[in-house]
Amino acid sequence: MSLPDTQIPGVYHRRFGDILVTALSDGYVEMGYDIFREFSREDVDRMMARDHRISPPRISVNCFLLRGTAGTVLIDCGSQDKFGPTAGKLFANLAAAGVAPSEIGHVLLTHCHPDHSCGLTDAASGRRLFPNATVVVNRKEIAHWFSDEAMARANARQRERYFGWAREQVGPYRAEHLRLADDGDEVLPGITLVECAGHTPGHSTYLLRSQGRQMIVWGDLAHVPEIQVARPEVSMSFDYDPDTAAANRIALLRRIHDEDMLVAGMHIHFPGLGYLVREGTGYRVATEQWQFEIR
Repeated sequence: MSLPDTQIPGVYHRRFGDILVTALSDGYVEMGYDIFREFSREDVDRMMARDHRISPPRISVNCFLLRGTAGTVLIDCGSQDKFGPTAGKLFANLAAAGVAPSEIGHVLLTHCHPDHSCGLTDAASGRRLFPNATVVVNRKEIAHWFSDEAMARANARQRERYFGWAREQVGPYRAEHLRLADDGDEVLPGITLVECAGHTPGHSTYLLRSQGRQMIVWGDLAHVPEIQVARPEVSMSFDYDPDTAAANRIALLRRIHDEDMLVAGMHIHFPGLGYLVREGTGYRVATEQWQFEIR
């Protein structure tokens, strides 16, 4: 008897007003205990065990495809080959969804960290992997990651994985295929950039509005939802400005909850969709139930 050794494609469709939202898995990354500033190993184990999660945390990596009045739009583009065999699944899942990279008109980046932007370019050849796409990103991201002064202040790992890879991936788009945006800009019809800086200088979320409803695609607002959604003040060791990141996360989570927005999270367990529910001094993500009908 032949048994499967892989899952079905990581593709999930959901309608949001007049937009078809497709969650695409890029896989996952195993993380160590030292990603948290405030917690001991025992704290992390306890909080993860509460939800029967693996500890140290395993972080899902998701991207979101939008098809509607704004055309065919991809929000973040995964990690390609930068994080080993458990990640870099975006292009296989995009193909499983029946969409060619050449069909995508815009790639919106939440920020330039490698698990969000390293699917833009083939590093060996410099070829743009989305040949017909314009990349849209907060201008503060480009100002920082392309700053030689900021790069000189970074450590060796940051110079390679953050500055170097950002330049490698975004560089081929800069001449004619890059559009810089600011907080509050409607970057495409019905899609507004909402800055949530701190994790990176220009870390951004994207607010979608359709038929009177709101949905937010939140990038790295939370890496480990079992911890950072429950305890919004907790930041990550790789946050550029941890205190600002925490303050902005607290404020934006409150807004998302109070305005009852649908959430799409890059690091919420696939397919990464749900709503915030108040729980004590924080929240939890009430994930949407799987449905076979696309509605």
